[in-house]
Amino acid sequence: MAVKIRLSRAGARNRPYYRIVVSDARSPRDGRFIEMVGTYDPRANPARVTVKRDRIDHWVGMGAQATRTVAQLLRRAREAEPKEIAQS
Repeated sequence: MAVKIRLSRAGARNRPYYRIVVSDARSPRDGRFIEMVGTYDPRANPARVTVKRDRIDHWVGMGAQATRTVAQLLRRAREAEPKEIAQS
């Protein structure tokens, strides 16, 4: 079974809101999914991305592949995370 991490559209007409989901590659875009691992709100200024980092790492470790768009969102979310400051 090919598993993908991809966007699933929600929200009203002209007000998009996306869920980042883990799903079988054969299921439809807004159809059945295995697990919801985050959200993406493009209408917020700046666009807001929330992710469950541990669950994404789990699924990637199991062989799931992120789509190009989700990979860009995850990269952006990782860069926006606060950096831990080492105290000496």
